[in-house]
Amino acid sequence: MVHQLDSRLSMAHFYVAFAAIFVGGLFGLLQALVRSEMITLPPSMNYYQILTAHGILMAIVFTTFFIFGFMYASVARTTGSLSNMARKSGWIGFIIMTVGVILTVVMILANEATVLYTFYAPLQANPLFYIALALIIIGTYFASFAIIKQYADWRKANPGQRSPLIAFMAVATLVLWLIATIGVVIAVVFQFIPWSLGWVDEINVVLSRTLFWYFGHPLVYFWLLPAYMAWYVIVPKVIKGKIFSDSLARLAFLLFILFSIPVGFHHQLLESGISHGWKFLQVVLTFAVIVPSLMTAFALFATFEISGRARGGRGLFGWFKKLPWRDVRFFAPFAGMVIFIPAGAGGIINASNQMNQVIHNTIWVTGHFHLTVGATVAITFFGISYWLIPHLKGRVMTERVNDLGIYQTVIWVFGMLIMSGAMHFSGLLGNPRRTQVTSYNGHEVASQWGAYEVGMAVGGSFLFISLILYIILMINLSFFAPKGNEEFPIAEASENAQETPKILENWKVWIGIAFALILFAYTIPIMDMIQHSPPGSKGFKFW
Repeated sequence: MVHQLDSRLSMAHFYVAFAAIFVGGLFGLLQALVRSEMITLPPSMNYYQILTAHGILMAIVFTTFFIFGFMYASVARTTGSLSNMARKSGWIGFIIMTVGVILTVVMILANEATVLYTFYAPLQANPLFYIALALIIIGTYFASFAIIKQYADWRKANPGQRSPLIAFMAVATLVLWLIATIGVVIAVVFQFIPWSLGWVDEINVVLSRTLFWYFGHPLVYFWLLPAYMAWYVIVPKVIKGKIFSDSLARLAFLLFILFSIPVGFHHQLLESGISHGWKFLQVVLTFAVIVPSLMTAFALFATFEISGRARGGRGLFGWFKKLPWRDVRFFAPFAGMVIFIPAGAGGIINASNQMNQVIHNTIWVTGHFHLTVGATVAITFFGISYWLIPHLKGRVMTERVNDLGIYQTVIWVFGMLIMSGAMHFSGLLGNPRRTQVTSYNGHEVASQWGAYEVGMAVGGSFLFISLILYIILMINLSFFAPKGNEEFPIAEASENAQETPKILENWKVWIGIAFALILFAYTIPIMDMIQHSPPGSKGFKFW
């Protein structure tokens, strides 16, 4: 059981996450309806304003708060109740993050920060927007300290023992986060805030975008790794199986740290100011991240097969039928895994130099993003919340909620496939992203996109219906479900797995390698951007 005081800390994060996904989802629906020309926004609101709010609330606020809520619970479940210092640091982080979120939303709603969630220069927002983003990052540092401190205390109290796998994974995710946020912190503190305050007249645009994508690409893995935590550790217990290999799981997480950070240039393949050689290097490193992804796929499906055969499954795929398909704790994360297959394939296309030329500024990229984060990550988080929320609240998930959870997952998957599919196909036809009006006065090329725009609106509508059902179920599980004890499933490693080498938990080695790769991939290009940069840009506001 998770201690009651730790449960409150987790639940506080989940409440913010649920509010963010509901409001952000509503803005997403409005976007789809506006873009398909089904509705018109009131004069007090514009498309790019709700596009900014949707991106930040869904991709930053929902994910970050949910992840920390999940991590606090996971670490407390496996290493014991949080220490007073860790818990205090966690609450300080929560307060700072929440203040940052409120200030961010106020600035967006006031139409002072319609700069999309990437806040690309030379679009310039109110200084308070950048300060609010800095507060969110600072808050996560307090939260990270709380979790890493708890993990370090456990290792000190248990010398020579292998740490709980899910706690190790939480720390690996935070190591990635802490290293990745260096880029965005430097950009916000030393470029955007002084520039927006008028202390400097111009901003180095290519440097600011490079620092953003130094952070922006590993940010995707900050979202994905907690989903992997559930896939590796939670799902095997749900299906009454074992973790295929503790060593493989830890190595996969370490490789994600190494290969997901020094690769941001593959988001800038069409930008000038970066030599082709450095772009090529980072594209190669990008493809290296396929290795831990395939390791994960192998380990998970090995776990499924072993568990299915233990239940009596026979033949080549007989074990598949034995998996607990009517248990939302398994069904939802599995749906996320399956969707990650086309999402990952799309990522390979995005990172490929020639193919990126075709899809770069099209809505294909938006469709890929929704498959990865809006489907794979979000559906796995849904699956986690169906058992974790009642566990933390001392309640149980009834069969009715379980069944409704499966319906909610199916509707979400259905809606996402329609919306994301329309984005992918129309992107191949040239349909642009980050654009409200796509009719272009009836041009014959643009006329091909109309049906897909309607498809996006239909898919978005299914997604919002699913979201409403999800929020209703979360309210039920938080306050109205029958009282009792819901299991926090933590699987054990297979007895046939080999002993985990100690080198896999030597953080000095792995963090050192990560910084060596980063310095190799970024030092010379950034020096070049500083020494030979074109004239900087003043700020622009087009709203």
